[in-house]
Amino acid sequence: MIAGVMTDTRTNPAREAAMSEVLWRPDEARVDAAAMTAFRAAVEARWGVSLPDYAALHRWSVACRERFWLTLWDFCGVVAERRGETVLADRDAMPGARWFPDARLNYAENLLRRRDDGDALAFRGEGGARRRMSWRELRDSVSRAAQALRALGVGRGDRVAACLPNMPETAVAMLATSSIGAVWSSCSPDFGAPAVIDRFGQIAPKALIGCDGYRYNGKRHDARARLAEVAAALPGRPPVIVAAYDEPETPPAGATTWEDWLAPFAPREIEFDRLPFDHPLAILFSSGTTGAPKGIVHGAGGVLLKHLCEHRLHGDINPGDRMFFFTTCGWMMWNWLLSGLASGATLLLYDGSPFHPDGNVLFDYADAEGMTHFGTSARFIEALAKAELRPADTHRLAELRVVFSTGSPLAPAGFDYVYDAVKRDLCVASISGGTDIVGCFALGNPTLPVRRGELQCPALGMATEVRNDAGAAVAGEKGELVCAKPFPSMPVGFWNDPDGARYRAAYFERYPGVWRHGDYAETTAAGGLIIHGRSDAVLNPGGVRIGTSEIYREVEAVPEVVESVVIGQEWRGDVRVVLFVVLREGLTLDDALSARIAERLRARASPRHAPSKIVQVAAVPRTRSGKLVELAVRDVVHGRPAVNRGALEDPAVLDLYRDIPALSEA
Repeated sequence: MIAGVMTDTRTNPAREAAMSEVLWRPDEARVDAAAMTAFRAAVEARWGVSLPDYAALHRWSVACRERFWLTLWDFCGVVAERRGETVLADRDAMPGARWFPDARLNYAENLLRRRDDGDALAFRGEGGARRRMSWRELRDSVSRAAQALRALGVGRGDRVAACLPNMPETAVAMLATSSIGAVWSSCSPDFGAPAVIDRFGQIAPKALIGCDGYRYNGKRHDARARLAEVAAALPGRPPVIVAAYDEPETPPAGATTWEDWLAPFAPREIEFDRLPFDHPLAILFSSGTTGAPKGIVHGAGGVLLKHLCEHRLHGDINPGDRMFFFTTCGWMMWNWLLSGLASGATLLLYDGSPFHPDGNVLFDYADAEGMTHFGTSARFIEALAKAELRPADTHRLAELRVVFSTGSPLAPAGFDYVYDAVKRDLCVASISGGTDIVGCFALGNPTLPVRRGELQCPALGMATEVRNDAGAAVAGEKGELVCAKPFPSMPVGFWNDPDGARYRAAYFERYPGVWRHGDYAETTAAGGLIIHGRSDAVLNPGGVRIGTSEIYREVEAVPEVVESVVIGQEWRGDVRVVLFVVLREGLTLDDALSARIAERLRARASPRHAPSKIVQVAAVPRTRSGKLVELAVRDVVHGRPAVNRGALEDPAVLDLYRDIPALSEA
């Protein structure tokens, strides 16, 4: 168990031992009450197998994939028609395997099973907006919106696009879209018009839903002109519906307010259109940092099953739980959050800055709403630690039992911080996956210990492996994260990719018939995983591969450093490591601080990790979902154009990395 904040240790056997140190262990009562335990018992009883622990359950879930996903289907009570016995057709084709080919279901129907007056949604906006919606009210609103969409001529396979904050209308619109078999796609209203057009222009939506504005960091931003610009550029000039964020503003010319759009329709029973398992549910877009954003098409059945597995079993989300994830509607975690309704959880929605007026705002929300599951990014946890905030000293957090962290690897020091400064009796679930699968390859488990710096386990039903350059599965070595067998939430395909060539090239070229995800990872002796960063951003000085997260976890533990980004610069026939640092306000990088950073990396990682150059910058570039873009920095440093700057939170930040004199010197 943790006793205070622990210090990081070296990249050597001693360090590896410290990395696997147990920080939290569930007590017997918690293990007995977990849905994971009940599910394992259900598998043993149904199939006559003995599965003494999670490792055995995971091995069985991969070896007996059909039985696993069928058991999960029944355990979670999926609402559907199964018209045949086939669970998996073309079982070894990857891509090409087809799950539940004879089933018909509707995603929204599975999320709207409750009809009571308990909270389905609670919403807080940064400017003070407060709203609630009961399960009955949510169902009624979805009914009205579905009728309104049908009145616009929207039907099966048509696209509905939304540029909205994380507020109740967004959830209503998505569920209404899926209830009629149409296809949803969303982004957040802080996207610039060109970035929105790059995405929605590809899919030609039949309706566009936007907002009049939003609030962030103490300011109200008017979104109406941007929405009008987007609407004018989309094929077919779709009708525009405008939801009010807080105080209603006059909508753009030709647009309809949300209230007027719904006004003609009274609530009635929803006509859920049950469709094939792989019928498109949503189009999620890649970040666009390596080219035009790719439209990744996800099927309704695969998303539903994957999220039920991750929520009910791995997240221990039960009916009546109160689930929060800090996300915008341009990140896949919004889709992941929404599916929490299928487990009967209340969704706690928040829109605005997590640091306005200060870093306590989300913990205030947690106390006020009895939050049980708190989801956020590793970046937010690191920022809390840098700000030296201690929610454990100022908040009760009595009901909180799980913290989800994703977006980037949670460093060992991040685990330490949560257990020391937030709450000790927690399952800290560092999770990793992506928009590509709208889910996780590795994540948490309420029945297993939490080990420092590790993702607890591979996801059930996922043949997650780490492979070396020769393509062999390895343990305890760094390599490519892959999934060796088909799984239900593989994309249906890419938009505008009729022969599947771009889809196959994205995931299956390096290891034919095996999904290569693009993460640089290793498995641990305890059965967990460590993610070392993106494999395309791996540094290679002198032919030695180094994951970028190995550098970040050490550099950002230096008190003077706020953020950093590291790249490999091509230099005299080799690659040298260049580190850019953002320092605390008022500080300037000098030789002494540079030497201390370099020495820390030499001592606690290896001499290869020490940068050849350390450069102070004012900011690091990130995507709108908060991910570092090392490749864009690398391109700019080498004088190459950065692809699709519109994907970035602030494209101008990249200009800070252009023509830096120190990088032309030895």
